[in-house]
Amino acid sequence: MRFRILGPLSITDGSDAAVLQPSKPTVLLAVLLLHANTVVSVEYLQRAIWGEEQPVTARAALQTCVLRLRQLFTRHGVIETPVEAVPGGYRITAGPRALDLIGFRNGVARARESAHTPEAELHLLKEALSLWQGPLLANVRSDVLHRDEVPRLAEERLRTVERVCDLQLRLGRCGEALVELWGMTREHPGHERFREQLIEALYRTGRQAEALAEYRRVKEYLQDELGVDPSPALQKLELTILRGEDLGPAAEAQRPATWAPGPEQWAGAPPPGPSLVIPVPGVPSFTGRAAEVTAMVARLTAGENSGGEPVTVLVSGAPGIGKSALAHHVAHLVRDSFPAGRLLVRMVHPDGVPRSPSEAAEEVAAALGGRRPGDRALLVLDDVVNADQVRPLLPTGPGGAAIVTSRMGLAGLIATHGGWVHRLSTFDEEDAYQLLLAVLGAERVEAEPKAARRLAAACGHYPLALRIMAARLLTRPGLRLSDGVGWLADDPLARLSLADSPRMSVEHVLGGALDRLDPRLADAFVRIGRLPLKALRAQDCVPALGMAAPEAEGVLEQLADAGFLEEGPPGPYRVHDLLRVYARGHAPNELDRTELRTADRTEKV
Repeated sequence: MRFRILGPLSITDGSDAAVLQPSKPTVLLAVLLLHANTVVSVEYLQRAIWGEEQPVTARAALQTCVLRLRQLFTRHGVIETPVEAVPGGYRITAGPRALDLIGFRNGVARARESAHTPEAELHLLKEALSLWQGPLLANVRSDVLHRDEVPRLAEERLRTVERVCDLQLRLGRCGEALVELWGMTREHPGHERFREQLIEALYRTGRQAEALAEYRRVKEYLQDELGVDPSPALQKLELTILRGEDLGPAAEAQRPATWAPGPEQWAGAPPPGPSLVIPVPGVPSFTGRAAEVTAMVARLTAGENSGGEPVTVLVSGAPGIGKSALAHHVAHLVRDSFPAGRLLVRMVHPDGVPRSPSEAAEEVAAALGGRRPGDRALLVLDDVVNADQVRPLLPTGPGGAAIVTSRMGLAGLIATHGGWVHRLSTFDEEDAYQLLLAVLGAERVEAEPKAARRLAAACGHYPLALRIMAARLLTRPGLRLSDGVGWLADDPLARLSLADSPRMSVEHVLGGALDRLDPRLADAFVRIGRLPLKALRAQDCVPALGMAAPEAEGVLEQLADAGFLEEGPPGPYRVHDLLRVYARGHAPNELDRTELRTADRTEKV
């Protein structure tokens, strides 16, 4: 029996195929197959099946889904790929004969190995693409999968089709390429590489007028729909056609990246996807951080003309403090200094699972594959979990640069690789006011300037909270700022969230950050955050943590490094008001505090 997920989810014996009915066991099977040979966590399975709003009985209901899935396997005679219950979650073990996705990826990998023979590579890629059988997972009703997984799979196919068309152009089979490209450009009108290939194929077959007409169509689409001009490659191609010049041999193009699970794969992580390595996006209404912006721009551009040593800039701070926004803004300011491009590399998957270093390094290498020697490139390595995750990605050649953002201090990284550190705190009163002014508009804010400042204070001058509250006010133009202050004060955590974007909430961001910590350390934060003290020293926390002052000091240091406490020795630690509200809304776990003391000693060793 063989599973098909490159289309509607189905089971086939080679002659007949059974397309599974939409159901929760079908969603469960889809998740396990997408992560075949990997342990998929219970939490991720629950989120994929029930979404962000899960029932209280989700864990028990998941076990029922597993039972129903095993019964479905029995009915269809599936005996070689059982659903295994393993520590931390569930797993399905499958090979290329049992799962079309693995067969496709293996085919692409074999094609890469045959790259020295274009004919053989083209044959293997076409063979791999033949496994795709229609709309991806059309019978799987899961918003999480269609948001996070399906686009990655679709992009794997698009990269492979790109390579097929490149090979056809290189081999002089422009007619074959045109057949594929007419459909792909209409199906994906914003995909510039397909448009470029189509224009090239038309011109190579002597259809100059059609090639120029196609260029005008893509230019009009990009300007009307996206507000951007065609890429430099497309503009250069148009100029060549207008001049009637020979294109020369078709250029050697980048091959599609392959993915295969290995011992270094991080449990529950999905395969790489283009959404995790993209051009750095802009930041609307960026305000504040003037000193940091000036210093970062100066450091990143210092070696522009000399091709000096690579530069690493670390931006750290609490969750939601504005690290990514600062990094993206600075990357745009220095864009002229990095002609090879500026790439955002997300170091954590959408489900919160960290990316493995090898996975991220492979994608970065693929994205920068066309860079010429001496061209400067800037990487924005966003939301780094620890130093080991990012070390293989730091630039080593002259002129390279990286901006690293992390909730952790990453002192070990700076000690071994050097670099500049910017530790962010909350906005001051003026920067917070300016952010509201930029987002809400001068007319609305200047009509109630005192209320705007009270609102900024109610948000604790916390960038994430300010952004969320401003978004809520924008969608409620009739709500006065003064009324918004009282409305927010009634229930800050509930109000600092967006109904149509559950991930955009203070509670979600803080909860996700705590989930990354050792559970015992997260519990210590909840205990400390519930203390009725503005300033904290180690001896103040002894009763709550149940340990001696030196051990409590170690716990406080770890929490400060993770961004959950402000300042520290020699002065007192502080818990931001928003984090304190979060801590007071969550009861501490009743665990053996000896474990926390042991964990602290282990950390110090």
